Order: sequence, then C-alpha cells, then structure tokens
Amino acid sequence: MARYTGPLCRLCRAEQKKLFLKGDRCKSDKCPINKKRSAPGKDPKGRTGKRTEYGIQLHEKQKLRRMYGILEKQFYLTYERAQRMPGVTGENLIRLLEARLDNVVFRLHFAGSRNQARQLVLHGHVLVNGKAVNIPSYSVKPGDVVEVKEKSKKLTVVQEGLKEVSQSGTYAYVSVDPDAVKGTFTAYPRREEVTDLADIKEQLVVEFYSR
Repeated sequence: MARYTGPLCRLCRAEQKKLFLKGDRCKSDKCPINKKRSAPGKDPKGRTGKRTEYGIQLHEKQKLRRMYGILEKQFYLTYERAQRMPGVTGENLIRLLEARLDNVVFRLHFAGSRNQARQLVLHGHVLVNGKAVNIPSYSVKPGDVVEVKEKSKKLTVVQEGLKEVSQSGTYAYVSVDPDAVKGTFTAYPRREEVTDLADIKEQLVVEFYSR
C-alpha cells in the first residue's frame, strides 16, 4: 500500500499545527512550528484567504488523518465503521483511532511517535495477549494486554519512549508497567480524555463525509 514518504515536518507546516510525527524533535527548538515557519509551497501567504465551508471541513479531516498516519481509504473505512456504531459518530471515530494497535503502543510510551510505533508493530516486536501481532490497524479491545517482546525490550526506541512515563505520565484509558514493558488498554476513551486532540473538531470530519 502506498504511504507518504516525504518530510514529516512539511505536514505540520501545511496544517500550521504540531502533529507530533517525529517524537522528541516536536518538543525541541528544531520544530518548524516553534520557529513559526510558513506553510510549504510557493507564495503560501497568497493561499491564506478565507476558506469555504468545504475547505474548513477538508482541512480538519486532513489534520486528523495525518496525526494518526492513515491513508485516505483506511481513514474512510474507519469513519464508516464509526457511523454504524451506536452513539455520536465523531466520538466513535476518535475511539476507533485510539484503539489502533500502533496508537496504543504510542500511548503506552513504547515509542516516541506513531510512526515509530508502527515500525515496532510491523517488525514483529509487539505482542497482544501473548501473541505476536504485526498489523498496525489491529483493533485493541478493553482489557487487552500489549507488550514488547522480551528480546526487543532493550531497543533504543523503546527505552527512550519509556522515559516519558515518568516525565508526563500516561493517558487515563491505558495503564503501563515500565519495568515489564507491558501495558493494558483499560477502556475505550471518553472524548475529553484524549487531551492532545482538544482542538480537533471531529464533527467537521463527519460533515465532510456526509456531504
């Protein structure tokens, strides 16, 4: 499957928002958003006029999709699944995105970014309930135990990621044992618990696909 392989910082510049695609770099002075660099492309100031309603909805959809590193088709299929679930479609969409295995690995601080977490999963370093799973989009269920294989626990990316547990803690819907490099997805998150998506307006994504 095709995947974006260009500069990740370019995506943050396009959205003029930190998407946290490069781990520690996003928190450093090297981040282009911290440097207030302009959007990519020729004459970006010439494209900063008032957006149409469609443009605002598209922008919000692209921002959310890029944060989770998902291609358009897979993102739309996730939306369709959220639409079939009982409850509010936008909140269901966030829950499904948060339950992706690569995202859970990231939330447990076994990796510094979702991209790194995806690589850990793809390369077979991650177990779910004791069984190897190498599918980043695998949907983790409440109560599932996610851990790094014994021989992979000393990987630099894992050890660097675990430092964040003591520095910033974990999200309310996961619990982690840093010493065992093991964690549990305790529940599907409530919308307000996903604090780094506080400025995301998922209802605009629903409106975009409902056109």
